Amino acid sequence: MRKCLLSNSDALFNEISKNAKLYIPVDLEKGRVAYKEYTEGLKMSDALKTDRSAKDFFFPQTETLMAFKTQGKNIEVIDNRAESEDFVVFGVRACDVKSLEVLDKVFLAEPVDSYYQNRREHGIIVSMACSRPSETCFCQTFGIDASSPQGDIACYKTNDAFYLEGLTEKGKALLEKLDGVTEECCSCEVEGEKAKIKEILDKLPLKDLKADAFGKDKTDEFFNRPEWKTLSESCLGCGTCTFVCPTCQCYDIKDFKTKTGVERFRCWDSCMYSDFTKMSAGQPRLSQLERFRQRFMHKLVYFPTNNDGMFSCVGCGRCVAKCPISMNIVKVMKTLGGKEND
Repeated sequence: MRKCLLSNSDALFNEISKNAKLYIPVDLEKGRVAYKEYTEGLKMSDALKTDRSAKDFFFPQTETLMAFKTQGKNIEVIDNRAESEDFVVFGVRACDVKSLEVLDKVFLAEPVDSYYQNRREHGIIVSMACSRPSETCFCQTFGIDASSPQGDIACYKTNDAFYLEGLTEKGKALLEKLDGVTEECCSCEVEGEKAKIKEILDKLPLKDLKADAFGKDKTDEFFNRPEWKTLSESCLGCGTCTFVCPTCQCYDIKDFKTKTGVERFRCWDSCMYSDFTKMSAGQPRLSQLERFRQRFMHKLVYFPTNNDGMFSCVGCGRCVAKCPISMNIVKVMKTLGGKEND
């Protein structure tokens, strides 16, 4: 365990950024919080979490995949990928760290997505324990401990210091480079901080939310439930929930013409949109009810069925906070989850 006084945090961040690009959560205008590349003097936000998760570093909202240069009937395929620089994302909460495990199941399964894989290999995650979990948090529902985050390095923030613990080979290697701005210490302060966090977690309004009724091989049980109609009636199909979600992985691929040829790019897509998965034969999900059901069945049933019981939700609470009509996965679980969620 290593310790760095908060008064010396600039020295810590400067040392990290000597070897890799460093990104920290920063306060923006209108209460927004986002990751920004660290420059000397940049102040780290005290907010619980960023508006959008660390997913963006590994699966960006838009990215160019390749280009095609045409000359007459000749087509040249240009692989415009470059090796990613090493980078460090500091202050990732436990729920968002877990979301990367969900994305790994998708993008690192065969055939491996080499764009995502490359970023995962170059990225280092410094997680941060949640000293002030909010009322919209329900990570405990999915077995995540906000007081003991995973990642490459786990960080605990007290009133006067950061406490850093290397969890992976990448994390331990980075900590060794920080000897000059950190000092060896015992874990007693960290244990006290964990106890405080657990006390808060036990008082959250969603602490008793259960996912036990859902999971693998439950399609027949939930697919035709009549409650889907009532639940979906107010849905706007805006896609806000999917764009703030740290585990959503749907994307579209398109080509656009340039002066020199064609570029192919991919961008995030949303199962809540009316043209999602639209094909020449038509739209397989014609109603908002079907699209609404698809989103939550995927989170709670389809994904765990295909991934050894792992849910595609980490209880970060972003959809609870951001949905303009207050319809979210918590309401779905409470409505369909039986007496345990009454």
